Amino acid sequence: MPAGLDAIETASRDEIAALQCERFAWTLRHAYENVPHYRAAFDKAGVHPADFRDLPDIAKFPFTAKRDLRENYPFGLFAVPQAKVARIHASSGTTGKPVVAGYTQADLDVWAGLMARSIYAAGGRPGMKVHNAYGYGLFTGGLGVHYGVERLGCTVIPVSGGQTERQVQLIRDFAPEIITVTPSYLLAILDEFRARGLDPRATSLRIAILGAEPWTNAMRAEIEAGFGLDAVDIYGLSEVMGPGVAQECVETKDGLHIWEDHFFPEVIDPDTGAVLPEGERGELVFTSLTKQAMPVIRYRTRDLTRLLPGTARTMRRMEKVTGRSDDMLIVRGVNLFPSQIEEQLLASERVTGHYQIRLTREGRLDDVAVHVEARPEHFAAGGLEAEAEAIVGRIKGIIGLTVRVVIEPPGAIERSMGKARRVIDRRGIQSISGDHPAP
Repeated sequence: MPAGLDAIETASRDEIAALQCERFAWTLRHAYENVPHYRAAFDKAGVHPADFRDLPDIAKFPFTAKRDLRENYPFGLFAVPQAKVARIHASSGTTGKPVVAGYTQADLDVWAGLMARSIYAAGGRPGMKVHNAYGYGLFTGGLGVHYGVERLGCTVIPVSGGQTERQVQLIRDFAPEIITVTPSYLLAILDEFRARGLDPRATSLRIAILGAEPWTNAMRAEIEAGFGLDAVDIYGLSEVMGPGVAQECVETKDGLHIWEDHFFPEVIDPDTGAVLPEGERGELVFTSLTKQAMPVIRYRTRDLTRLLPGTARTMRRMEKVTGRSDDMLIVRGVNLFPSQIEEQLLASERVTGHYQIRLTREGRLDDVAVHVEARPEHFAAGGLEAEAEAIVGRIKGIIGLTVRVVIEPPGAIERSMGKARRVIDRRGIQSISGDHPAP
């Protein structure tokens, strides 16, 4: 076994499956016996934990949706007495009641261990300094990363989000090798370096661990070129644990290895709920296998991806998530994901990754305006009308949708200190941010 890896990371598929079966049986019993919601849901579906004998049997059990979490707000899904809950986190609650997550001390220990495993897979090593620009507080990002950094034996710099000028100064002064942050905010930090006449490639940063919102490989290329580092994806969500459910390995950058000893993944048809074979794209579903305070059974994430065989680790990979089933826009009969627009924008050398899609409706017709910032040197040079038309042509050719493209001056698009707000929908439908809306 390579030095620094947990033994399970290189275990055989049979060994992983045997462990999952054992942990699955425990989780189903734990949820059924201690959470009224799960007892009622299982009884309604006509299944009992004793009906689980092998991994395919999980398809017999009902799904959990975000509405179930909100209907049981705040603590209705906890499976342990309040006295055993060591910490509570919650989502931002931009679309209704926040989703609450509880953790026992054992849960927190597992979380720290999985985050340490994730940082190591990203290329982090004991002794490195980590600039943690995820938000601290009820959001799981900041503290989730924090304890993983310490568990690995690295030095954490708990900067949190915001104060972009200070972020730049601390990166220069403290010389961290790793930064953990949302990809859209790292672009804002990149802009600040350039605005101050500083070379971002001259920093100490060598690894960026980016998550909390979908991002494309085109954005990866821009970030890596801008800072001269390796940018890797991390996946997690509060409902399942927080960051550290899956991690992209720096040596392959070919999707995120799911830590299958603690989370069982499925991919389903989002319309029918049928489990799809490995390699087919659909909606990602997770069951926790070891969580004590708040087990989740077949949680529908709404994230769209597919499962693939392991490469750098024997655990299966999930393809990079670039969209969600509830982020899909239907515009003039065309299905549109913000990531599709992003890919076409970043194919241009004259605009940046700062953009918004603004939708309005006049009469019966939808209007789509894509506002994107020019790179400073190209804005100063002018003549961007032809570039806007070229982007319009690419979007029409690839996506099949006619849009307007407005190239704005640098700094015109609002910056987010966390998850980017990519879509402003003024057709009477809620706007979409990087936060997960209700299903």
